[in-house]
Amino acid sequence: MSFTGDKKDLKHKDFSTHATSERDFEIGSLSDKDVLVDIDRSNAGSSWMAYFNVVCVVAGTGILGIPYALRQGGWMGLLILFLAWTMSSYTSTVLIRLLYVNGKVRMSTYKEVATAAFGPIGGWLTFFFNTWIVLGAPILYMVLSGSNFNELCKGTAGEIGSDNWTIILSVVIAIPFILVKTMKEVAWMSAVGVIAIFMVVFVVWIMAIIDQPNQVNISHDPVIWDMFPIALATISFSFGGNVVYPNVEASMKKPRNWAKVSWGALSTCAAMYLIVAVSGYYVYGTTVENPVYTSLPENAGRTVAIIVITINVLLSAPILTTSFSLDLEEMFNISVERHGKVKEFIYRAILRIIIMVVICVVAVVVPHFGALMSLIGAFANCALIFIFPVLFDFKLAGFRHKPYYELAWCALTVLLGLVGLIFGTIEAIKELIAAYQ
Repeated sequence: MSFTGDKKDLKHKDFSTHATSERDFEIGSLSDKDVLVDIDRSNAGSSWMAYFNVVCVVAGTGILGIPYALRQGGWMGLLILFLAWTMSSYTSTVLIRLLYVNGKVRMSTYKEVATAAFGPIGGWLTFFFNTWIVLGAPILYMVLSGSNFNELCKGTAGEIGSDNWTIILSVVIAIPFILVKTMKEVAWMSAVGVIAIFMVVFVVWIMAIIDQPNQVNISHDPVIWDMFPIALATISFSFGGNVVYPNVEASMKKPRNWAKVSWGALSTCAAMYLIVAVSGYYVYGTTVENPVYTSLPENAGRTVAIIVITINVLLSAPILTTSFSLDLEEMFNISVERHGKVKEFIYRAILRIIIMVVICVVAVVVPHFGALMSLIGAFANCALIFIFPVLFDFKLAGFRHKPYYELAWCALTVLLGLVGLIFGTIEAIKELIAAYQ
């Protein structure tokens, strides 16, 4: 990608007309006089680091519920897995393309894109959904980690209660969250988290094969029509990474590689989901549990699965919180250029400490937060992953220039999002009512 000018004083770089061609950003061509001002990428990371960030965030605990989704919808759920994978990959490229759609300055956040498309109301609605996911998911991660640690320490002096472990782990996670600044610096945690995910897939696959002879009278369903929309919602949620994509792409030295990164990362997630889903549902059938490792026999393999998935969620949490903090720092203009290095670090540290305190307090205090998260998450995930990118694209870039097959694909993507939103919300409301009764 060619650059013009050397504007170090502005901390920006200008993309030439070749760099902003449809080949690179797919935003249409600019006139010869137009120059796109991008963010400073002088200290950006590699495309591989971005790949690790996406895989770590998207797979996470989503991989553990995929076999249960097949229990809900039958083998036909594999078709939904394929659709969710391809559609989320498509919208991931659409969302990043929209950051450059004005052809002048790269927008920084999902909220900015929404504001450009539908004004302040659209912007703040998107910000609310985005905030709910990037804060709600780490809260659930802390709850899960605290519970897992307490289970691993069962019968020892370390069995101090899930809440106490949640507080301890929140403090541990706060340290790298406060010290690192950008998604590039978080990427090393993502790499370790991805290794942990690979280990989970391997353990579940091997343990399921070993346990298969012990399973008798196991039944499977080709399709369960009355539960199929619920399975659709469950599987759709397993590809939710749009909340961090703008910040992940901002951490890349070569943003033109984003399409390769997103498709490659989501394809990796889909492949892992397929392995876990097929092995888990084939061996345990209609008895498979969520998370799937609770269906495994109580032995060393199950313990290893619990340990590595706990490692993964602990490493995924800082990625989500860092993405949220970067959005807030952009909104509040917390930057070195404005405050200097020392004050910028102090303000950033205070903001991030507040974020971690909120996460920890909610994880420990709010009852049945998981059920509440499911309710808002049904709206937020389906909207942010499938519906909003397509609607924003139609509003900002238009749709008359799109071929008919792409318009049909966009319509199917929005339909999938609406079905997941509606039925996921209905199921979440039932769960919430049951939790508080």
